[in-house]
Amino acid sequence: MEIKFLSIILTLVMFAGCAFAGPFNANAKTKRIPAGTKLSLELLTPVTTTAAAGTEFSAVILSDQTMDSDVILPSGSLVRGVVNKVVPSQRLSRGAVLYMDFDHVVTPNGRQLPLSLSITGRTDLTYDGGITTTRGFGDAFKKTLDKSGEITVNAVEWSKDTFADTGKGYVKYVAVPVCAIGGAIGTAGYFVYDTVADIIRKGADVNLKTGDVVQVILVDPIDVPVI
Repeated sequence: MEIKFLSIILTLVMFAGCAFAGPFNANAKTKRIPAGTKLSLELLTPVTTTAAAGTEFSAVILSDQTMDSDVILPSGSLVRGVVNKVVPSQRLSRGAVLYMDFDHVVTPNGRQLPLSLSITGRTDLTYDGGITTTRGFGDAFKKTLDKSGEITVNAVEWSKDTFADTGKGYVKYVAVPVCAIGGAIGTAGYFVYDTVADIIRKGADVNLKTGDVVQVILVDPIDVPVI
């Protein structure tokens, strides 16, 4: 009798499971966000090369992701990730390198979907996808050249503005060449000093602040469950 009773209970439980599972499976469907889709992410937490590998960070998607006129990942959807690796700054003005992994996105129904994203659209990217400040002495030297040139230009512009109306403007014709020579001397001094410093000094750390926007591209497609 007991065996028969247990058999009936087991049958009812199995029937109920099928009854509830049937409609759920029938209605469940997904829509795909294809690989190559570009996303803009706004950081909710700062990310820096002073942090250790494994440090978590979060961001939000800034625009609705739609498919067939349906919004399947709305703006504000949460993306989480970790600092994958940090390469410290080095001499010869080699900047630190930050490698970021974006783990998953949280869907409107609370599911966590794995992500494979690649950072794009930045001039400070390394060949293997890291974010840096300077790639070494070459980058630092170029900045030194640009800054050196600005010294002479600023000196000349200052003399033009300062002596434009002095002595009916005639003083300007004397002051401009003098300031140009002074600017050239200052340029040479700055150039020599900063070039030597570029060889000795370490590069800077990478510091992404809260609110910074990172452009990424979807490496693998995402199949997002929809109702």
